[in-house]
Amino acid sequence: MMDREIRDLISGDELAFRALVKEYQGRVFHHAMQILRNREEAEDVCQETFIQVYESIKSFKGQSSLSTWIIRIAINKALEKLRKEKRRAQLRELLPWWMPNESKSYESTELHPDIQLENKEKALSLYRAIDRLNPNQRVAFTLIKLDEMSYAEASELMNLSIKAIESLVSRAKENIKKELK
Repeated sequence: MMDREIRDLISGDELAFRALVKEYQGRVFHHAMQILRNREEAEDVCQETFIQVYESIKSFKGQSSLSTWIIRIAINKALEKLRKEKRRAQLRELLPWWMPNESKSYESTELHPDIQLENKEKALSLYRAIDRLNPNQRVAFTLIKLDEMSYAEASELMNLSIKAIESLVSRAKENIKKELK
């Protein structure tokens, strides 16, 4: 986006905001789906991301591109959902009588449309292994290996050094190999 468009967003121009949502909605949803693999949760992250963009556009300093800033918000929102899910799972474990069982069903996990039916079981096994990674490893692995981003792009999005991203991806690959054996 150009400076004028950012100024329009800051001034609260509804058409500029609609154009921004239209331009970035697909990318935000894609990143949320890659992390969460649940359509409803990814849609929630999309909505929460654009609400935060709308509410905090005035604090955008231009230190990164607008798209990087928006995707970083989306990734943080998705990670927030993962942390909440983990806390809920811990509560269910500690207080099973109090928390209903809401365990994640891998059968309802949405796979990328390009995955062929015969590869579905392999993909589900891979996604189960990815789900067991810690959140930073999961995001780094997803950005580099599934989204085919460069290490520099992932570094900017995650606000970590390239070496840190390389390390996260390396540990993620080792952990996935262990899970798949």
